[in-house]
Amino acid sequence: MYRFILACYGVPKSSGAEAAIDITTEFVEHHPWHSNVTCIWDGERLILQADNDFDSDGLALIDEFSDSISAYIAELFDGDIKIESITNVPTEA
Repeated sequence: MYRFILACYGVPKSSGAEAAIDITTEFVEHHPWHSNVTCIWDGERLILQADNDFDSDGLALIDEFSDSISAYIAELFDGDIKIESITNVPTEA
């Protein structure tokens, strides 16, 4: 199992808090292949944390996060998504 922390920089301050709630809901309700999903707004960036067992490099998650950002932030902006960390998490037996 992999745990990812991704961050999107450049998000408009007026959209960040609401987008974090919407993105968390989107992942929980429509992306069941990810677990322990949270998206928060820290005042500067959107931070997504999620676990999955198939995406060792995080590229699939980045793509899904980008799609969600586009869906929930109407204002155009020049953002950048970065992988903050990928850790191997032991699965419970």
